[in-house]
Amino acid sequence: MQPHPFADRLGLAWTDRGAGRSTCVLDLRDEHMNPHAVAHGAVLFALADTGMGAALYATLQPDESCATIEIKINFLRPVRSGRVICESTLLARGRRVANLESRLTADGELVASANGNFAIFPRR
Repeated sequence: MQPHPFADRLGLAWTDRGAGRSTCVLDLRDEHMNPHAVAHGAVLFALADTGMGAALYATLQPDESCATIEIKINFLRPVRSGRVICESTLLARGRRVANLESRLTADGELVASANGNFAIFPRR
């Protein structure tokens, strides 16, 4: 996988990456929190988006790339501290569009779930 400055900036770490799957983790820091002292929704969204992209990226041919078309996320419970784990899975892949899901957990509890569609196109 290519360098990912945004993931590095967040502090995201990979524990698994393969064709159609990925697992990434984030140890929450003060800068990940919103004014209510819970993980900002954008941080969880970024984990899901990045995790899905990594799961799809491993299925691409060398001359292909991908980009997010849309993602729907459900925030199920607040995360106040600790580690967030994001497990992403490729559900369906066509020639030009793929559908993936992410499940985010903290302390063994499901905290968010997301479903996204990604475009697949020739690399420029």
